[in-house]
Amino acid sequence: MTGDEARYLEQRQRVAEELRDKLDRRPFGTELAERLWRALMRMRVGGGVIVDYHRDYCGHGLIRTKDGVMLCEVEDGSGYTHTTTASWDQKEAFVAFFARQSDFTCSGWDPSEPAFASADEWHRNNQRLTRKVFERFLRDHGG
Repeated sequence: MTGDEARYLEQRQRVAEELRDKLDRRPFGTELAERLWRALMRMRVGGGVIVDYHRDYCGHGLIRTKDGVMLCEVEDGSGYTHTTTASWDQKEAFVAFFARQSDFTCSGWDPSEPAFASADEWHRNNQRLTRKVFERFLRDHGG
């Protein structure tokens, strides 16, 4: 590795850590999680919260299923992958899970949250679910 390559990698790591340290660590809370569940239950099967609709990788999504809600990665403008990261068929379990989450835990940086944790620097904090994403979804879908 050349000196320029090493400096580039060090700079990239420093920027990633600075962004990580700015993430909101406040839990989303029960009220937001309950509103999110109710809004998702009104969605058609296959619809839900997707961070961004565009070509290629769209990040994490919460998709309404016939049995409840699944967390998965979304590709190509809303086509979710068939790999479910987590799923909930009961409101109570969903609310308990998302009430304790935060922008930080959803970012992938927190190794104690296995549903979101990632050692892959490309996946960490890349189009992840956040309080802002949830609030926009709730505003747009009567939550």
